[in-house]
Amino acid sequence: MMGRSKLQVKITAALLLVICAGVAPAQTKSPSVAPAELVRKTVQNEVKAATDDSVRYMFRSRKETPRGTQTKLYVQTRDAMVGLLIALNDKPLTPEQRQAEESRVERLLKNPAELQHKRKQEKDDEERTTRIMKALPDAFLYQYDGTETGKQGVGAPGDELVRLKFRSNPNYDPPSRVEQVLAGMQGVLLIDANRNRMAKIDGTLFRDIGFGWGILGHLDKGGHFLVEQTSVPENGWEISHMNLNFTGKIMMFKRLTIRSDEVYSDFRPVPRNLTFAQGFALLKKQEALLAENHVSGNTR
Repeated sequence: MMGRSKLQVKITAALLLVICAGVAPAQTKSPSVAPAELVRKTVQNEVKAATDDSVRYMFRSRKETPRGTQTKLYVQTRDAMVGLLIALNDKPLTPEQRQAEESRVERLLKNPAELQHKRKQEKDDEERTTRIMKALPDAFLYQYDGTETGKQGVGAPGDELVRLKFRSNPNYDPPSRVEQVLAGMQGVLLIDANRNRMAKIDGTLFRDIGFGWGILGHLDKGGHFLVEQTSVPENGWEISHMNLNFTGKIMMFKRLTIRSDEVYSDFRPVPRNLTFAQGFALLKKQEALLAENHVSGNTR
């Protein structure tokens, strides 16, 4: 589904690197369903939800990296995800920066081939995400490790979440390089067992992971990955927080460093049949409203 693609791109980038680490233990009863079966049902539901385009959203993102912060507005449309940069280092864009950003999006509107290429990239990322998700039940061995209570940004606030520890399955044979990274993971999943949705994945690489027999590159042991998902209006679930911290090498000699922390918030439903052009207009309207509120707030 093209509307959800930008988030799917984020999920894909993260899942291709790692899946999960530990959280503090808690006392709990042992559910009757086997943990592997709970994961399998949850994965099936997550894959199904990824293709559900009955509700689309507009939302905000604030991403922090060693180079500074970027704040963007996004909207899911029937054509592709529209993104608009609205602040750098928590400061509004200058008129020149704003014009350059709007011109970037307008080029997509004026160039059908470029927009088609964007749609294809998003679809490819969705397919890779689906492959990773489908591999989770077989790639790991799971055990129950208590429960936690959902809170703002993690699951549905107040609902019980089941915690599962996992470690790599020594009998798992990755069918391709896409799934190969799973062999170096261990960690914890938080699952809403009533809705069969993943609320949190917090993990660490327990060993170096090579790609292409180490020729294409590797990720260093100790790399950390965190993704949190939360309930949003209209019974939806979306990514609310993602943190990546990895080092490694590409093609054996080029150093790789990935450090970012991104928070997604203010999810609002938008019309299901919103076009790319309509989504862009909606983001510009929302940017103007935020700028007006910012000015009003500063004058009080």
